[in-house]
Amino acid sequence: MRSRVGALTFPGGVRADGLPAAVAEAGRLAAVAATGLLDTGPEPTFDDLAALAAQITGCQRAFVTLVDARRSFWKASVGVSGEAAARRGTSVEESFCYLLIGLGEGLAVGDVAADPRTREHPSVRPMKIGAWAGQPILAPGGEVLGSLCVIDENPRVWAPQELSTLGTLARAVSNEINLRSALASARDAERTSAALARSLQDSLLPPVLDEIPTLQTAASYLPAAGGTTVVGDFYDLFRTTGRWWCAVMGDVCGKGVDAAKLTALARYTLRAEATQHRSPAAVCERLNSALLAYRGNDRFLTAVCVMLRPTADGVEGRLCLAGHPPPLVRRAAGAVAPVGEPGTLLGVLDDVHLVDTPFRLGPGDALLLYTDGATEARPRRRDQAAAAGVPMFGEEALEAAFARCEDLAATGVVASLGEELSRYSGDWASDDTALLVIRVPPA
Repeated sequence: MRSRVGALTFPGGVRADGLPAAVAEAGRLAAVAATGLLDTGPEPTFDDLAALAAQITGCQRAFVTLVDARRSFWKASVGVSGEAAARRGTSVEESFCYLLIGLGEGLAVGDVAADPRTREHPSVRPMKIGAWAGQPILAPGGEVLGSLCVIDENPRVWAPQELSTLGTLARAVSNEINLRSALASARDAERTSAALARSLQDSLLPPVLDEIPTLQTAASYLPAAGGTTVVGDFYDLFRTTGRWWCAVMGDVCGKGVDAAKLTALARYTLRAEATQHRSPAAVCERLNSALLAYRGNDRFLTAVCVMLRPTADGVEGRLCLAGHPPPLVRRAAGAVAPVGEPGTLLGVLDDVHLVDTPFRLGPGDALLLYTDGATEARPRRRDQAAAAGVPMFGEEALEAAFARCEDLAATGVVASLGEELSRYSGDWASDDTALLVIRVPPA
């Protein structure tokens, strides 16, 4: 098929209408659409580059164009007014830009009406084109998106320096477009990564907290602000044997896939061992052995394991601390105190010090398990030095907040503590925070 411009040969051939086949190539059209610039308004960045092209070459008109299957869209234009400026483009057939798409390289014509490569072009006379020069705007994959081109109403000789500078400006346009696309892709990837991290994190937590007969239970997981990787905070509550229940909370060192693997190993080991042992210390010892046997990484974790059962007048149980912050007990009258003897964190030493501590809850009493994201919360500061001077929320503040949860059910306690932490941090959590509350209803 003969080209619309008789003296030019396009490497990719031509369509039935004589335009270069490359104009309708699917990959090129996808690259044009991916810029997100079609039918967008003028922008100073592109306007400035077009104006600079006109100024350097001394041409009356200059354009930054994007060409799809049917039109040449003017993202920027210089020297165009009235109806043409409002239209912001022409059909592909009326544009010289398809020449660059077909050739895959720049083109400069000093006398458009006389040059055999362009004299048959339908826009030569209607658009008063005496001389034309253009350089392709390229996508990262090499697809021609459009052009940076200039038009002189009179024939002329193009100076090598002018054409070289036009090429430099076209590369600047390409870089601007491609940088925007890269930033958009990075933002999309970050959003996807965050969603996957939250999904994986959720899979490591019970979808619904089990209900213990005659007791109130509630839990929450507060993700760190802007978190895009899974972290190792976890909790669980499940029946073991008979009337006994197990509540666990842990914090794996580090973040990412390795932390997730260790979290999964810890959670399922605790569930398995808790059905075999009534001693929380024994359960933690078995978890320590499992972590030491797992050689996937050198991470460790802290945990608190609680074995409890409802009684006629409340709860009886025992708990073990393995390097984890001690749970808080709030008595019905409002007094709050930590419970548990400090023990060795898990996954590092063969010989660990782990102790069972008995406890009881009466009517109106509540037990709070938490990770250190609660006590280490601090407001966000733009200046790191200023941030260092702001105290963390701390154990005393958490105890005081828990003490203020008078007459609140377990769900109300979790909500109240979450609100206090959010107020203190200005809704910016520096670390993930898990809370779990078990409460005996008032008599």
